[in-house]
Amino acid sequence: MTSPAPRSSSRHASFGLAAYRLVTRAVRPAIPLLLAARMRRGKEDAHRLAERCGIASRERPHGRLVWIHAASVGESLSVLPLIGKLTTARDDLHVLLTTGTVTSARLMAERLPEEVLHQFAVLDHPEYTARFLDYWKPDLAVWVESEFWPNLIVATHERHIPLALVNARITEKSFRGWQRFPAMIADLLGRFSLVLAQDAASARRLRALGAAEIGTPGNLKHDAAPLAADETELQRLRAAIGTRPLWLASNTHDGEEAIAAEVHERLSLARPDLLTLVVPRHPARGGAIAAMLKKRGLNVARRAEGDAITASTHVYIADTLGELGLFYRLARIAFIGGTMADIGGHNPFEAARLHCALIAGPVSFNFDEAYSAFEQADAMIRAADAPMLASAVERLLTDEEECERRAAAAERIAARSNGAVERTAEALLSLLPPQAPARSGGALAHA
Repeated sequence: MTSPAPRSSSRHASFGLAAYRLVTRAVRPAIPLLLAARMRRGKEDAHRLAERCGIASRERPHGRLVWIHAASVGESLSVLPLIGKLTTARDDLHVLLTTGTVTSARLMAERLPEEVLHQFAVLDHPEYTARFLDYWKPDLAVWVESEFWPNLIVATHERHIPLALVNARITEKSFRGWQRFPAMIADLLGRFSLVLAQDAASARRLRALGAAEIGTPGNLKHDAAPLAADETELQRLRAAIGTRPLWLASNTHDGEEAIAAEVHERLSLARPDLLTLVVPRHPARGGAIAAMLKKRGLNVARRAEGDAITASTHVYIADTLGELGLFYRLARIAFIGGTMADIGGHNPFEAARLHCALIAGPVSFNFDEAYSAFEQADAMIRAADAPMLASAVERLLTDEEECERRAAAAERIAARSNGAVERTAEALLSLLPPQAPARSGGALAHA
């Protein structure tokens, strides 16, 4: 895949962008208060707070550096195969990954190769962004999906660092929001040398917002490997569960756990041994979820507390990090969270790769094309509310043949790698200067 040449950095900011930059400069005195408030809520790492201000905690390696910015857990997981592809293709490359959440930082500490550096994303203030860029001096900046930080984009562009937007996703809601600031978003998109959309709908919206040339190499999340699981722990949990019927509500958000509780209450009238597994999108909510469920009279066990699954456990809350692969392997029926709440849904391929029959609510704007593909293949049931969700779960628990058929259909779709990682890596590598040829031993000997 070829990519357009980097655009000139000699451009004037739009009025909206200029106003944004003035405002962010003005709020500088309030930033320490903001960080302190976030730290109290568990949204910052006290030991790495300086990274938010552009102060590096790691040494920059010598040689070419590709900086990849991925906002949170989903985006950071999606770029792991891409990082592997880049570093395999060029042994002179180093990679710096920035993410914005404590959860993603903890997960990347477990998943990133040792040689890949991680830093928290710098706050979008001109002073901090300048400090970050002047220290790291990346040869290429790669932004993942749809998080736009104007000061950081402008400062990167002004330093003649090529900018790439990959796996770009613009929902209809985001599109309407950006239409209120047409000059600003067109200005920002115009600073990218390469824009690769994850689907045709996002490409269409990006083009309408001012992006010039847009590629559609596919969705990086479709190419990911199956989520990992500890085999010893998997066998231990299977032994604890035994032959009990169970279903999983994964990546749940506020309000969806109450829906899962209602489903459990409805189904347990006929299935008193039913076990409901809940994996919240944000594990820190585990305590609040447990309190809500207990108020409803349900017996709850929390993984974060080391609670065991016993015969009297109604709901098991998996409020730990990076173990979703374990629970998709345990359950053949998976409800994908973020689809009852106004979140837009989460990645259905993770469950599909691990042979789960899929159920989702009505809201899926984050993955509209993917959800439609699963529905058309009869691999996903859509449920609008708790009664419909209970009906779908009961149907799949009762009819093992239908459950297996839907799980197999979902797995077949997930197995169709679309080559997005390969094509995206090829496009990114084309933005870098060519690798210097290695000098042979003979040439060195005669130098």
